[in-house]
Amino acid sequence: MNDAHSPTGTALGRAAAPALTGRARLVLDGVSKRWRRSDRPVLDRIRLEVPAATVVVVAGRNGVGKTTLLRIVAGIIAADAGSVALDGLSPRRNRRRYHRQVGFLSAGSAGLYARLTVAQHLAYWASLAFVPAGEREERVASALARFELEDVAGQRADRLSMGQRQRLRLALALLHEPTLLLLDEPWNSLDGEGIELVNAAILDFKARGGSGLVCTPSGHELDALPADRTYVLDGGRLEAGAHVAL
Repeated sequence: MNDAHSPTGTALGRAAAPALTGRARLVLDGVSKRWRRSDRPVLDRIRLEVPAATVVVVAGRNGVGKTTLLRIVAGIIAADAGSVALDGLSPRRNRRRYHRQVGFLSAGSAGLYARLTVAQHLAYWASLAFVPAGEREERVASALARFELEDVAGQRADRLSMGQRQRLRLALALLHEPTLLLLDEPWNSLDGEGIELVNAAILDFKARGGSGLVCTPSGHELDALPADRTYVLDGGRLEAGAHVAL
């Protein structure tokens, strides 16, 4: 459903992307996309694996195709060539089962309704996102506590701060307990405390076996990001960056 800070070149090595093994949770094989036939590809034969319990960060300038990459993985748009598989499921052939496994936080503030309260957003999304009826109330309460939104549970979305909106959108992305979390600039509009909260949520998701693909603009120190592997997207291609130990 739903939808940052940025890497500098200090920690960026330039190595070839690893060969595919076919055993990862998320596998992209030769994914390409161009918006017009005469254009250069936005994505050019992207090959990427994200194993279980692994967080991969893709860094790059604005406009290089990071959001396009995430939207293809989320099954929102189709690639022109190549394949995407999540635990063997295709976003096209196995659409419903695939989407049950994906949580998506897009960039910006999309996905919120101005007049719905924080609690109403969570309850509404729980009813749409495959959460069993008997678990919805507990899931909503847990999300409010986890993202420190209890004090604003009855507040309308249009009256939240930017940081509170971002935390709500992340709570929505995780509410149905996906196995793959796609995050587009998740640290955007957050203060230091909010960034720590998001990082903690990402690490907790990983500890429970989840996989994450996170995109961020360049300019942020890569060693400050909660990532197992980092890549730089440039000219339509992925290049391996520095390994970041957690």
